[in-house]
Amino acid sequence: MRKLMVTTFVSLDGVMQAPGGPDEDREGGFEHGGWAAPHFDDRLLQLMAEVIGRAEALLLGRRTYDIFAASWPLTEPDDPFGAKLNGMRKYVASRHLESASWQNTTVLTGDLADAVRRLKQGDGGEIQVHGSSELIQTLLRHQLIDEFQVVVFPVVIGSGKRLFAEGTVPTGLDLLSTTTSGTGVVVQSYARGNGVAYGALGPETGNW
Repeated sequence: MRKLMVTTFVSLDGVMQAPGGPDEDREGGFEHGGWAAPHFDDRLLQLMAEVIGRAEALLLGRRTYDIFAASWPLTEPDDPFGAKLNGMRKYVASRHLESASWQNTTVLTGDLADAVRRLKQGDGGEIQVHGSSELIQTLLRHQLIDEFQVVVFPVVIGSGKRLFAEGTVPTGLDLLSTTTSGTGVVVQSYARGNGVAYGALGPETGNW
């Protein structure tokens, strides 16, 4: 079974919309695009290179696919990020896209959850989801995510699309690792657990 891993840039209050640039995603009147860029340093670039280096395929939502497809093919051949992303197999989830121009891209048709299950059951290595907020909500509902890599930036946005939006299915997570960059970005890796555990705290419970 292939592992499906979600890696997401989020603000401290969980916003994942438009981290890369002011005009990346203005849906809903969003005015804070580009909030992640000032916090990148060599350490964070190294960590992201290690993450992307593990991927054998990308699974992307339509909006993120359009952003990536307009940008990464413009990189020089010796750019390590561009070479990796351009060369690997890519799958895009879209109800309306009939064909995709970015090399090695397949448009997933029919029921998305079934299509992703088939990908996971096939041969190959790790499948990664980057960005793709709406796609992530579908994957969460169907319990198709095996691992989360949440890259938390030291900034509060206040509004925007959130990684764990209203209606997210409750689930437990097991911490795998935590790393901090020189600019205060915290990279946290979690495996999907078996459910949420409940209890009580306070002097009257004996757990204080």
